[in-house]
Amino acid sequence: MELLQAAHPWIAIGTTVAVFLAIQFARRVPVDLLFLLALCAVTLLGLITPTMAISGFSSRAVIAISALLVVSAGLRKTGVLDWIGSKILGNANNERSALMRLTGPIVVSAAFVLNTALVAMMMPVILDWCRQRNLSPSKLLLPLSYLTILGGVCTLIGTSTTLVVNEKLRDSVAIVEAEIASLETQIAKATEEQRPELELQLAKRRQVLPNVQPMGFFEISWIGVPCALVGSLYMLLIGQRFLPGKQDIMEQLGDQQREYLVEMQVQPDCPLIDKTVEAAGLRNLHGLFLIEIDRDGDIITPVTPRDFVRAGDRLVFTGLVNTIVDLEKIPGLIPAADRTYEFHPQSRVQRHLTEVVLSPSSPLIGTTVRKANFRQLYNAAVVAVHRNGQRLPNKIGNIVLEIGDTLLLQTRSDFIVQHRNNRDFYLVSSVDDAEPRRHDRALLSGGLMIVLIAWLCLTSLFSGFEFAGGFGSPAIAAVTIAALMILTQCLSASEARSALDIQVIVTIAAALGLGNALWESGAAQMIAEALVSAVGSNPWVLLVVIYLMTVIFTETITNTAVAALLLPIAVAIGQQGDLNPRPFIMAIAIGASMAFLTPIGYQTNLMVMGPGGYTPRDYLKSGLPLAVLIAITAMTLIPRIWSF
Repeated sequence: MELLQAAHPWIAIGTTVAVFLAIQFARRVPVDLLFLLALCAVTLLGLITPTMAISGFSSRAVIAISALLVVSAGLRKTGVLDWIGSKILGNANNERSALMRLTGPIVVSAAFVLNTALVAMMMPVILDWCRQRNLSPSKLLLPLSYLTILGGVCTLIGTSTTLVVNEKLRDSVAIVEAEIASLETQIAKATEEQRPELELQLAKRRQVLPNVQPMGFFEISWIGVPCALVGSLYMLLIGQRFLPGKQDIMEQLGDQQREYLVEMQVQPDCPLIDKTVEAAGLRNLHGLFLIEIDRDGDIITPVTPRDFVRAGDRLVFTGLVNTIVDLEKIPGLIPAADRTYEFHPQSRVQRHLTEVVLSPSSPLIGTTVRKANFRQLYNAAVVAVHRNGQRLPNKIGNIVLEIGDTLLLQTRSDFIVQHRNNRDFYLVSSVDDAEPRRHDRALLSGGLMIVLIAWLCLTSLFSGFEFAGGFGSPAIAAVTIAALMILTQCLSASEARSALDIQVIVTIAAALGLGNALWESGAAQMIAEALVSAVGSNPWVLLVVIYLMTVIFTETITNTAVAALLLPIAVAIGQQGDLNPRPFIMAIAIGASMAFLTPIGYQTNLMVMGPGGYTPRDYLKSGLPLAVLIAITAMTLIPRIWSF
């Protein structure tokens, strides 16, 4: 048993190294499974208790990250993020002007919204904008990822990495306080010969304690904002030049997609009313063409940019199915072909867009769209019609349906299951990203987000006071707002569950447990002693070594896991070298958050890889100068802000 106890540090180090290697070479094994297996191994071998092993799953960081993912999904569901994205790009007409308009708002937004959610929201907006202007999204998607990473370190909640660092700091406070209490007990019982050594250890622990306290909401801003400014200037001035000019894959396939005829009616509450076609953004829509405007039987065609949109107008478009999905997201604009179309926001959320192709046995053949009675037969409504190789009349309701016509329908979610084998249709398929927006909840969800930001800003002030209670907890703040979003129907409970990224959550929770094993086994202290003896006690050299080690690990494995594993080592270095651990803690927080060199270094880098058509070399070419600039900025400023 004593032999096993002595081997605990080496077991912890060996397990951690094994996880790192497995992530690199066993790509088919999920990352979360590797960390779970490692956590089980160190627990079964007695390095940590079962309670300590599963403590990561109830940690404030994991709960806060989960809740923020739900909040971000609520903002997207209500159209708030769509509105913000369209406002940001505005009238930009090339990649450079688009990047200039994106930089400021994205960096600021990323400081308060998790960067993964922000990239998920902005990526479709950028892709649509590029399709409209026949520009390459590869010039904008990787900068989008980099800008959200840079903005994420401007506050405590911008990235999951800083939340994990804060969670480990809370653990460190509890550990140091327990060590102080233990030393005080030992001193009371010690002999005169033993007392000086114990008192020296006690003094070191008391010196460390104030410097391992959790970060305030804006503490990391002192280094995060300068890094964000330097990185943003790099992207604006030269970063875009290193990126390829590849055309979007969807653009290449665009000509082969079905073009529908769709008729939309302007409701009295539509924000486009009394605007010109150009000012309303209907002149150069993403893959759509406005054919005519029907105003109480008066046909306006061709439509000019100076024509006005009025309440009750029927707007006739031709366009691809994915662009019709975007058109349907405009509040107050509803399909007019079928009078049974559900347009009330509360009813629309129960419905989805589905494509069907009519077969010869369909009872609809020979009837008009208006008389087909889709609602009674299939509990569906016609949105648009496509007929290959023929020009359709502009009045969709008067179109006589023929064999092979493709219809875009508004259906219930169970339509595909019920009619997949229906002989009335050749083919039944769902339309991606066709869930309608709850525009009637946009102001409410936006207001809840503002409340959350204000609350999170105040938590850094409340956290030091006992009277604050739950009001001083970022996790409770995030969970409360997430629950209110569900309660107020900004999104449904099932949509909230779908917003949770289980792989990310499990990886973080298991990595926190593995980090505990590094500390409890003495492995962190062993590594700290080895580093101090190898590079000396020069704090500047130690800081550079810690930062570089963090960056290298972050580029090869998940960033939150690196933060959880290396932070105990930073605290141990402070104790071992009689140094303030705060600079090393901040170096890890910045280094683990700034992953620019590989697609696997940060989740947002991986998210843009496919749509942007990037190769690993593109990340290296564009990200290496940025990583060097951030490293120089961080290494120069951190010791001046938090002295050794």
